[in-house]
Amino acid sequence: MAPKNTTYSDRGGYSARAVHAKGKKQFSRYDTSAIDPKQGKSKGPLIAVIVAVVALVLIIGLAVSFCSSNPNRVADGQEVEITFSNGSTAAEFGDKLTEAGLINNTQDFMGAVQRRDVGTQLKPGTYVFVGGMSVDAIIDDLVAGPGIANHALVIPEGNTIDKTAEAVAAAYNGTITADEFKAQAHNADQFKEEFPFVAGAYDNSLEGFLFPKTYEIVDGYTAQDVIKQMLAQFNTEVENLNYSYAEDHGLTPYQALILASVVEREAASDNQKEVASVFYNRLGIDMPLQSDATTAYVVGGDPTPDDLKVDGPFNTYLNKGLPAGPICSPGLSCIEAVLDPAQTNYYYFVFYPNDNGGMDYFFNETYEGHQQAIADHAN
Repeated sequence: MAPKNTTYSDRGGYSARAVHAKGKKQFSRYDTSAIDPKQGKSKGPLIAVIVAVVALVLIIGLAVSFCSSNPNRVADGQEVEITFSNGSTAAEFGDKLTEAGLINNTQDFMGAVQRRDVGTQLKPGTYVFVGGMSVDAIIDDLVAGPGIANHALVIPEGNTIDKTAEAVAAAYNGTITADEFKAQAHNADQFKEEFPFVAGAYDNSLEGFLFPKTYEIVDGYTAQDVIKQMLAQFNTEVENLNYSYAEDHGLTPYQALILASVVEREAASDNQKEVASVFYNRLGIDMPLQSDATTAYVVGGDPTPDDLKVDGPFNTYLNKGLPAGPICSPGLSCIEAVLDPAQTNYYYFVFYPNDNGGMDYFFNETYEGHQQAIADHAN
């Protein structure tokens, strides 16, 4: 049987989300393993598909960003006050940030807004930013709003330990450093007596448990204190949830958290239950999840075709089942989506950036339908 090229969309939080399946002119395709979802196990050579690629437009944008940094960038640590008017578009937010010397260019900002699907969540008002802040940290503040962002610790859904450490260091003005926070967050055992649910976490890491929320900044707090804040919040959020669906499908609470973290990085806010159903359906027939997001977690960005050929505990192309641990801290809605997913026969989905700074998703039950969805949006 001739091998099939199956295109599987992944990544809700990286730019792969914005570039997936834009057509053969903007994609490189390569094979891994193939599975016929209708048969559960393949009858012949298994060939899967991965569209791991970057759209030509984004490649150009990244190249421009790399080659031409903003000559007006402010010095690290310099405070900049900036006001965004009511009705500002995401592009206008980016333009003002560029003019203020806080980011390199609007393209970078728009790429980050699209991959995070927050184009309609940026709030107008007056902010105080600090030179050296990452684009993601700036977006975190813009989503939180001016009254909150400047007086609280804001941890958005989908943050990794590294991103959370940056946010903590910024909120506490360096009295807690990012390195101090990360060192404590990678020593889960010290918290297991007070918070038993972290016992046995992969690699002794609190990845996934640092609950995304807005926290009070408390004078004198240490990195351990802030982590305890987050673990206590995690416990409050999940202690009354019903895990029966996940358990009936062979998942422990920790594995449900792992799956929720993948859904967090793959889904948009309005289709988390559908994305969860795709992964449950794949797990149910022993089909690889084929999520670029899990490999992106390891390599720190969009994985290349070669990255996806490197075996490891987070490679869900080469390994069936869940990754070894969470890849971010999911929000409550993604955890709930995993505990009560949509009931579908979907095995595939693909998404494309729309004109509103978000993503349009297309779900399919069959490989053929999935390929048709890709063909329909090839140009």
